[in-house]
Amino acid sequence: MSARRTPGVLALVVAAVLVVVGGCSSDEPVAAKSSTPTPTVAPTPPAAPPPRACYDMDFASAVKPTTTAQPVACTAPHTAVTIRVGTIKPVLDGHLLAVDSDAVQQQIATRCRAAEAAWVGGDEETRRLSRLTVVWFSPSLEESDRGALWFRCDLVALAGHDQLAPLPRKTRNLLSVDGALDRFGTCGTTAPGAPKFQRVICSQRHTWRARATVELPAHARYLGKTAGAAADSTCHDVDARLAADALKLRWSFEWPTREQWDAGQRYGLCWTPDPA
Repeated sequence: MSARRTPGVLALVVAAVLVVVGGCSSDEPVAAKSSTPTPTVAPTPPAAPPPRACYDMDFASAVKPTTTAQPVACTAPHTAVTIRVGTIKPVLDGHLLAVDSDAVQQQIATRCRAAEAAWVGGDEETRRLSRLTVVWFSPSLEESDRGALWFRCDLVALAGHDQLAPLPRKTRNLLSVDGALDRFGTCGTTAPGAPKFQRVICSQRHTWRARATVELPAHARYLGKTAGAAADSTCHDVDARLAADALKLRWSFEWPTREQWDAGQRYGLCWTPDPA
């Protein structure tokens, strides 16, 4: 037998339905309560370094991969000058590379070395015999994460093993002038291989000078006797052409360092006395 609802029960049911419906009702659609996402604004990449700027930095700062050095007037004492500012290409074979990766750093090195040759002038032999070289800087990892893609090439002159020499106000075509190596060439405090030998810039006190370079065979072993003997003979001929007395020849052939050899350098230096 079916149950029957009394009028009182029906009233309670109706009231409960009204409460539920009233609780779900709203003057605005439910969807309107969700907020619209705020567009993400990409950070502004740090500005690239200024071109043609001069810096007064020490050797330790010059060999670091990044720098915070501030420019100085090129009329003031300085040890570095920016010869190129360019843009890194961090994508290789479809992969995004870190700014400190070997591939990116090699890319920067190649472009900076080309910039050095174009900037200082002179022929390849003169550039090899000089103490002028190029160092490069790239953004820090934090800066690269913010979109920085610049690289900077600075020209410096090595005064000694870990010391930079001051640069003149004008450095473009510095090695194209006569006598450039008298000031910026590679000299030594004594004969190469001697206990107190130090490589110095020729504007400093010295007794020996690097006079020429000798190409080494591509197939030669490092410090190989056959290649070394042939190079030594070439250096003898260099000294014979320069010496005032053919009976008092003194010369020395110097192999590249192991690090230079591993980096691909296949030439050494011919040294002769230079008591000037």
